[in-house]
Amino acid sequence: SELDENQIQMAGDDVGLPEDLQKMVAEDQIEEEDKDSILGQLQNIQNMDMDAIKEKAQATFTEIKQAAEQKCSVM
Repeated sequence: SELDENQIQMAGDDVGLPEDLQKMVAEDQIEEEDKDSILGQLQNIQNMDMDAIKEKAQATFTEIKQAAEQKCSVM
C-alpha cells in the first residue's frame, strides 16, 4: 500500500524481511501465477458445481421470459 511504501522510503536501506516471511510471499506469488495460468483456469472450471450453474441459468431464463411476457401482450 502507499503507507507501506512511504514507511519503506523513510527507513532507507534498513528494511529487511525475515526469511520465513520472504518464503511465504514467494509461495503466494507462485500460487497466484498458477491460478492465472491456463491450467489454473481449467482446474477452476473442473471445481465448479455444474448443477448450481444450470439452476441459476434456468432461473435467469425464467425471469427473462416472465418479464418479456409482461411487456408483450402477444406472448
